[in-house]
Amino acid sequence: MDLGDPDLYLDPGRFARWRDHAASDAVLWSEAGTSPGGFWSVFSLAGCRAILAPKAPFTSEYGMMIGFDRDHPDKAGGGMLVVADGPQHGRLRSVIMPFLSRAMAESLDDVVRQEVRRLVADAVSAGGVDVAASLGPVIPASVVCRILGVPADDRDMLIELTNHAFGGADSTFDRMSPEAAHSEMILYLADLVADRRRSPGDDLISALAADSRFDLREVLLNCDNVLVGGNETTRHAIAGCFHALATSPGTLAGLRADPGLVGPVVEEVIRWTSPAMHVLRVATDDVDLPGQRVSTGDAVVAWLPAANRDPRHFDAPDEFRPGRAANHLGFGYGPHHCLGAALARLELRALLLALAEFAGAVAVLGEPVPLRSNLVHGYRHLQVRLEPVGRPANHREALS
Repeated sequence: MDLGDPDLYLDPGRFARWRDHAASDAVLWSEAGTSPGGFWSVFSLAGCRAILAPKAPFTSEYGMMIGFDRDHPDKAGGGMLVVADGPQHGRLRSVIMPFLSRAMAESLDDVVRQEVRRLVADAVSAGGVDVAASLGPVIPASVVCRILGVPADDRDMLIELTNHAFGGADSTFDRMSPEAAHSEMILYLADLVADRRRSPGDDLISALAADSRFDLREVLLNCDNVLVGGNETTRHAIAGCFHALATSPGTLAGLRADPGLVGPVVEEVIRWTSPAMHVLRVATDDVDLPGQRVSTGDAVVAWLPAANRDPRHFDAPDEFRPGRAANHLGFGYGPHHCLGAALARLELRALLLALAEFAGAVAVLGEPVPLRSNLVHGYRHLQVRLEPVGRPANHREALS
């Protein structure tokens, strides 16, 4: 079985497969197919941590997605944060991290909460919405464009490009290839970089453009990385939040009674949705995995949703249980732990508190339609009905 086949992740049976593979410490080989050289797969929580750990004998510089390996490297390797190791990773991280940090998230808290309250109020007043097509993309795009310094008028265009950049295997986003979408984003960002070199601001594009350690290619690659990474995974966690709440009717009532409980609910949303489906590494030495010796140069894939449903670590892992301990790998692990984690938590916290304020209940209408992708574990469509709570019936009045 080629575990890179995106059609496998349209099947609800993926959860049982992930659970079984994680429980048995499976290490499986996929022959050449979606990856030209084939790859190993690891599923357990402990196994994925071992692959991604800080001193593990693996590198990300050949690429971090299925399709790349030592003989077919990512051209961005060594130049973009997610596919850079060692000193270059440290240099990029030192510039990018302050813009994605907990302190930055705290500084944006009020404006994000107010924007999310308006969006949720409108959705509840309308009675429901396809959250995968509307709220999911809009909330993270607003935040990441603010961080980068992208004009608000350009957000919808960039949402469309990121859809194609990461959802290219899905027929919904077949108007252009992922490569073409990235190229259009790079051209757009190049104009912004030129503008910020003339007139710097206090945004991330200005900071990268002003740093003499990075050439134009590196600046553009990392702006693209932040734009796509900030938009694409969080949007599916946001959509999945509605799905999760529909399976756990008491959660919103609990948050209304005690908003201080929102932190553990956020962590369980991240675990349950696990929107980053896999990360790839290439072995830099021979490595012994459970029952299998992996040779230097082999590509190994860590399946994060499988790790986050490992039954040895999570009781009834397919159930949404907000009281769990937060030991998931939803943001990865090790030196490439997601820098945008604080912003994603900020967005989900704002969403949950707004839903607790305005929505008495969430119901999924019809079957959720998953995204056809081996990279992003998300939704193509998720239509929900939102029952209002209390007065006023027109929740816009509550915002005034």
